Amino acid sequence: MSVYLRLLRIRSFPYLLLAVGLILALFLGGESSYSKLVAVSKCVNSNKQLVTENQTVLTIADNVHKTTLENGLTVITKEVHTAPVVTVQMWYKVGTRNEKLGVNGIAHQLEHMMFKGTKSRPVQFGQLFSALGSNSNAFTSHDQTVYYNTAERNKLKALLTLEADRMHNAVIDTEQLESEKRVVISELKGYENDPEYRLNRVIMRSAFLDHPYGLPVGGTEEDVAGFTAKQVEQYYENFYSPNNAILVIVGDFETTKTIEAVKEIFEKIPANQDKKFLEQTKFKNSLAANSSEPIILKQPGAAPLFQSVYRLPSAKHPDIPALDIFDYILAEGRNSRLDQALVDSGKASDVSASVISLEEAGWYELLVTANSASKLSKIESIVNREISYLIDKEVSLEELNRAKAQLQASVILSNRDITSLAMQLGNDQATTGDYTYTDRYLAAIKKVTVQDVQRVAQKYFKQQKPTVGFFEPTQIKAKEKSDRKQLVAQHSENFSKNTTASVDIAKYLPAVDSTIASTNRVLPSKFTLPNGLEILLLPDQSTSTVTLGGYIKAGAEFDPHNQAGLASLVADNLLNGTKNQDFLSIARTLDDCGANLDFETYREGVYIEGNSLSDDLPVLVKTLADVIKNPTFPQQQLQLTRKQALTNLKQDLDDPEEVAQRTFSQTVFPKTHPSYNFPSQESLQRITRADVVNFQEKHYRPDTTVLALVGDFELTQVKKLIEREFANWQVSGKIPQIKYPPVNLPESVIRLNPVVPGKAQAITFIGNKAINRQDPRYYAAIVLNHILGGDTISSRLGSEIRDRLGLTYGIYSNLLAGKNAGTFSIEMQTSPEHTTKAIASTRELLEELHQKGVTPTEVENAKHNLTGNYNVSLASPNELTYRIIRNQVLDLDIEELRSYTDKIQAVTPVQVNQAARELLHPDKIVVVTAGPAVLADQGKRSN
Repeated sequence: MSVYLRLLRIRSFPYLLLAVGLILALFLGGESSYSKLVAVSKCVNSNKQLVTENQTVLTIADNVHKTTLENGLTVITKEVHTAPVVTVQMWYKVGTRNEKLGVNGIAHQLEHMMFKGTKSRPVQFGQLFSALGSNSNAFTSHDQTVYYNTAERNKLKALLTLEADRMHNAVIDTEQLESEKRVVISELKGYENDPEYRLNRVIMRSAFLDHPYGLPVGGTEEDVAGFTAKQVEQYYENFYSPNNAILVIVGDFETTKTIEAVKEIFEKIPANQDKKFLEQTKFKNSLAANSSEPIILKQPGAAPLFQSVYRLPSAKHPDIPALDIFDYILAEGRNSRLDQALVDSGKASDVSASVISLEEAGWYELLVTANSASKLSKIESIVNREISYLIDKEVSLEELNRAKAQLQASVILSNRDITSLAMQLGNDQATTGDYTYTDRYLAAIKKVTVQDVQRVAQKYFKQQKPTVGFFEPTQIKAKEKSDRKQLVAQHSENFSKNTTASVDIAKYLPAVDSTIASTNRVLPSKFTLPNGLEILLLPDQSTSTVTLGGYIKAGAEFDPHNQAGLASLVADNLLNGTKNQDFLSIARTLDDCGANLDFETYREGVYIEGNSLSDDLPVLVKTLADVIKNPTFPQQQLQLTRKQALTNLKQDLDDPEEVAQRTFSQTVFPKTHPSYNFPSQESLQRITRADVVNFQEKHYRPDTTVLALVGDFELTQVKKLIEREFANWQVSGKIPQIKYPPVNLPESVIRLNPVVPGKAQAITFIGNKAINRQDPRYYAAIVLNHILGGDTISSRLGSEIRDRLGLTYGIYSNLLAGKNAGTFSIEMQTSPEHTTKAIASTRELLEELHQKGVTPTEVENAKHNLTGNYNVSLASPNELTYRIIRNQVLDLDIEELRSYTDKIQAVTPVQVNQAARELLHPDKIVVVTAGPAVLADQGKRSN
């Protein structure tokens, strides 16, 4: 469960909302629907011959049905039959807007308690969802609390049954509340580690002194600590009612039958007859001037930050489309005015901004990460200057059309999976009272003129002064890690209960529909160019979009020991200029179509990700071919990228998670291993342009590259396009090879505590070396990992360390297995006073699993969850493309896309227990805790 602190635009809910990252590490890690949306491209370079014929222009709200039950429950349904999955989401209209000082964070606390069980199902609901194979979670925002579940289509009625149960039967138990309050406080302390969060919290409180929107969504530690069961239960009774809720169902179902099931399950729940809880907060969105003096925070941190907040009207206001255009022109992308004025000039490493549009008001939030040499007052002056130019000088028609193209493509691309599409519909209905809002928004975007942009700039950015904040870091260097200690493992205290004797989850599970037939997945076709480039193509006409994925074997494993960061510097500069166009021309080419292209460097390779409307696929492919084959690495852009990398490094060394992960890796692996090598200030400064050019020429080659395309295209024409653009890419020399040295387990437990100044929360990594993807134990190891910590709520670690003991907000385990052996690790977030107990309890669980193994029921539940989540993931075009690439790079059969679930289902308890004995080594592990000094852990024997 996550607090939705950074509200995204009302029109767009990308995958970030779901708190699920697509890739933790390239081709390492466990195996971690669409609406028929068609847009008319505004890109002048479109080539429509690649697009399939007979397209119908539909909308977000096309084929949506709205039903209101007798008890007031609003039901929004949309059939999408392109994948055998469904999403069920329950939106309650309660959030920070319904709070005040003293009870700040109570809506979020209630969200946590809604997983604790009901009168009829006194079990952790996370375990129920996990057993169903559902990807389930929740978030709290300023206006709403949302519970979302995405699963295979035969689980639909079961998901509805569980949501109805906790709508009116939840139990707010005092003992469980006390435990969960510790979890929430741990979560809040984790946010306190981030200087951006601390600065934003102060600014928002100042900007919205007269409204709860100024309160932090998660609350404050003081308020959370004071919650009573009676208070939380009162909020539950007030707000968790069918006439204050919206049920959204999107996916592979039949509407009439589903509405009948919804009525059968939900109509017996009575409405809340007390109308007081539905009354709106009295609020006047004044644009009165704020103090002209910036709020200054001088605290331990890394990079200086500038942030400003302007108050704006609510989501339903007709000025919102023009305000979004204003934002794109000012601050979105490399062609934006602020990016050119601040990033291209070297004064800042990053600019981000967003129009926040909520039910009662909104705001414009702008954040600049300054380079250390820049003065924040100078940053403020440049920001004000660029806004003044937008107000007083004419906006070009080119800028206007580019912003429109970007916005339109953003809506289409961010609503391709059913979970995001349902989020869009739910948010539209909950925030504006109209599920067709996004369609009306897109229509309004088309009508925005240059005069409209300047009018809203004048109205909202000239007639009020923003609330401004500076974060000035007082300490930017982390202390050196503590001495390496080899500790003999002993067991002097057992904090854990035996978790294998858990409750019988099966008896509380609703029935699933076993009559629905499975769907046979279509596999991609593959062809190889004479130069060795491998291409995999999977046509999919469910949306008028295309997802491009790729892999180049040019990762950080090839970094020279004294030039760590070289591979990343090369990839980060590919879009900075070619023999045919400079970096601004490249950016304009993509932005004019609303397309995106990105390169991300990992240990074993560089991952390519691109998305575009289907009409604009030629632009995406041509741009990719140009930047890979013809980069020129201009010296000025290279220096700016290096400066940004140095700023990012400072921020990494101020982030306990990054520090813990780095220290963990450098303790597990020997110095000669590629996974030991991390960028430093010295290594980044040592890299020359000649090094960058030589690395690209040596490692960027067609015979180590794989491309995959998934989406709306005509197979023959796309093959011709790829051949035309990539066939002349020449191979030079032999394929570079690297040999990984052997990795030994430590002789005993190694415990380290690198201190990161000024942090409230500790991050701990526990683990050791693991296996590679080709290891025959891989599938059993995946099941084992899921049982141990694959889910932060339903796993053994989640049930014990988080749920029962309340020692951490988040704890999970991860198996990273690529071409080479990765790591098995457990990561958790704890308050310093709870860290020793949490580590000891975790080690007890590892020992128990190592010695006693798992139960057959645990194995079956894990297999259901893994296969269910796998099938759900393939309904996302980005994840589907990633898995196609991953399987190819790891030398897996093309049938792996289909056969993965069968291989998981074939795993037996005997195999899992053997993997536990062979792969888990509780007495030979590395334990790294980064953040505050955990004195109880230093110089003592392990518990």
